[in-house]
Amino acid sequence: MIDSLDKLFQFHQNALNLRAFRQQLLASNIANADTPGYKARDIDFAAALRGATSGQTPSAIPLRASDGRHLPGVTQEDPAAVLYRSVQQPSIDGNTVDMDVERNRFAENAVHYDANLTFLNSQIKLMLAALQG
Repeated sequence: MIDSLDKLFQFHQNALNLRAFRQQLLASNIANADTPGYKARDIDFAAALRGATSGQTPSAIPLRASDGRHLPGVTQEDPAAVLYRSVQQPSIDGNTVDMDVERNRFAENAVHYDANLTFLNSQIKLMLAALQG
């Protein structure tokens, strides 16, 4: 029973985790709009969601040790591969953040996040109604 509930909500859990991670990246882009040399970052949400639902995680770059006594590197596992956005309008200082694009994607991602929460909430209410009879 628990396994079927876990499978039912796994998709929404993956989608919400990826949306939250993307929101952090977009907020970071907005916060660094005036930082010289900052490169705008984002994820390919559709590809990341396909990978998350199939159980694939982005592969970490292995660290090469020159001695067997070296400790293995610890990498932070991001839920999706972070990509650099292509430059729409280059700036003189090398910053690739376009505030109009960032605000638009930030708002769009927030709307999708809220929609996922609303849909998940309705599924939970439906299940509770079915259980209560």
